[in-house]
Amino acid sequence: MFCSHSSSVRVLSRVGLQNVAALTSSAVLRSAQPNPSVPLDPTLKTLLQGVDLSVSSHKKRTAGDVRSRSLRELEPFQIEQGDVPYYDMDDEENVLNESAQAREDRKSPAARFGSNGVGAVTLPAELQRAIASLINDSDKSQLHSDAKRLFLDEVGARSSWDVAYDVKYKSRKQSYRHATRDATAFASVILPLHYSAVYAVFHHLKHRLGQTWNVQRVIDWGAGTGSGLWAALNAFRGNLTSGEAGSLVSDSSITSYVGIDKRDGLVGIGKELLQRTGSGSLSVTWRKAFHESDRIDRADGQNTVALSAFMLSSLPSQLSKKRMVKDMWESGAHTIILVDFNTKAGFENVAEARQLLLDLGCKDLQDPRSQHLSFRGSHVVAPCPHDRPCPLYQPGASRLACGFSQRLQSPSFLRRTKHVKEGYEDIGYSYVVVQRGSRPNTAVEPVGRVGAVGKEAMEREARARTAMLRELKRADEHQHGGQSASGVDVETENQRHMWLDVDAVYTATTTSFPHGDENVPTNPTQAQISMTDLEKALRREAYRWPRLVFPPLKKSGHIIIDACTAEGKIMRLTIPKSQGKQPFYDARKSSWGDLFPHPPKNRPVERFQSAQFDNGNGPVRGDDIGKRAKGRDKHRKAEGRSYEAVDAKIREEKRKASRKELATEKRLTPDLDIPY
Repeated sequence: MFCSHSSSVRVLSRVGLQNVAALTSSAVLRSAQPNPSVPLDPTLKTLLQGVDLSVSSHKKRTAGDVRSRSLRELEPFQIEQGDVPYYDMDDEENVLNESAQAREDRKSPAARFGSNGVGAVTLPAELQRAIASLINDSDKSQLHSDAKRLFLDEVGARSSWDVAYDVKYKSRKQSYRHATRDATAFASVILPLHYSAVYAVFHHLKHRLGQTWNVQRVIDWGAGTGSGLWAALNAFRGNLTSGEAGSLVSDSSITSYVGIDKRDGLVGIGKELLQRTGSGSLSVTWRKAFHESDRIDRADGQNTVALSAFMLSSLPSQLSKKRMVKDMWESGAHTIILVDFNTKAGFENVAEARQLLLDLGCKDLQDPRSQHLSFRGSHVVAPCPHDRPCPLYQPGASRLACGFSQRLQSPSFLRRTKHVKEGYEDIGYSYVVVQRGSRPNTAVEPVGRVGAVGKEAMEREARARTAMLRELKRADEHQHGGQSASGVDVETENQRHMWLDVDAVYTATTTSFPHGDENVPTNPTQAQISMTDLEKALRREAYRWPRLVFPPLKKSGHIIIDACTAEGKIMRLTIPKSQGKQPFYDARKSSWGDLFPHPPKNRPVERFQSAQFDNGNGPVRGDDIGKRAKGRDKHRKAEGRSYEAVDAKIREEKRKASRKELATEKRLTPDLDIPY
């Protein structure tokens, strides 16, 4: 059986080979015959001939030519001139800077002035080295344990790092044993975050007040390890025209620093960090309380700053908080800065201190002993655009906090101490800056409302108008036999309309809020002003621009902004696309904490917090500020989609329909006497 099967296989294979040979021979015969010519379109035929010429003239590269193989990234190659160009990192950095500057120039100058942020803050190199050397001299495992004990909050499976320091020791022996260790943990974990918040406030003040505001003396309540000192040293560094940067202390305009703090452990670490860095000619004094000898004459206090960063929350009572704020006012400093945490308690501390400083300014105006002083009274520089009571502050019942956020680029020692991998951290803070003197007059001409986006829009409109005028002129000439009856020059008319557009843009952006200020002229001159004069005018205008107290809602056709306005109210501003390309672009690029210079197209809506109380347990839900109510609306919609709700709705609709039918029948049926 096996032999017969194999013989049949051989017969089939032989037959298959014969068929394949026959097919191959037929294919060869068909391939030998010429293909019939295909009629081509003349245009396509010319194009194919050009392709044949380009392919035939192409030169083949030799095997040794570097261009014949694919190059790897950043690989140099020989060019015809014989030079070997390398990738230039400086050129790429310049290109990136130019592109970023081009994107920034698309904003209007006023919007750029209002949104000047510091970005991610980096610790100075000298401070990083000092803290790193301090950590190297300590027990790292013990340092991590101390940091977890002091600042790590573990709630269930989730954990978060706290930025508050409220350690209270039971005895002097315990304080002696733990004070230095706890202060080292504070310097390695909390000091960078506090530094970033204080530096952001100083950076914003320098931008708002200009280069003429020069700080030389700082009095710091709650100095701790010196976060306010390092922030002031870095923020007020001089202009290095020589290109060679010296030490942080020598380059700064700060010449005197007074740190006030009772916590010996934190003060000791602050002194050690300054000693590792070198104080140079800087005069540094550490005290446990504010002394009369530290006061300065108010006439000489323009270059002095009274600072308190994250200290109000650590004070035990309202009396001690008021005493500290009064000491800051009586110190003679021209500028007073208070910073606290972005919590309801921290915001209330800042709001109460703000109101106390304004009240002290009002008393100063009525005091006959201060008649000879040039700076009398007080006003808020930032973040509020007004001196009225805070609209978000409700004593003991504030549900929303006016606060901001600052990002820190985490140094390596911070990540190693916490055992985390993230390269950045955010800290929330509330602050207020109060200066002596009356509020500056802001009745100036509105300038800087048109950027690259607005100019492009006006150019497009001008080109469209030019084309329309040319068509009209051509039609007019055709109708009158080659001569225009109107005699209007197209280019001259176009330039006139462009200036009218610019006037309209400037007139539309009146400086008042929300509907204009009668004291401000509405027809500003179109003369070109210098950048210095422009910044000076914007700096005065910015005192009444609304500030975004919550992140904006960015929709496809409009931008919704909740801002604190010069009227002392929280207003909801809506900037639609129809208002103009430049205002809409500026609103779309705005962010939390910016000053917004454009008034809205429509009347803004006042947002308010409900002051009613529900059985004394707290304020009831009302038209509150900044709430997006996504979860609340979702809950209500879910309740409306339940089976019980649908059934009740259907029953109610049937009941209403039956009542309507019955009423209709009674109305249509005539009154008939029915015999019984």
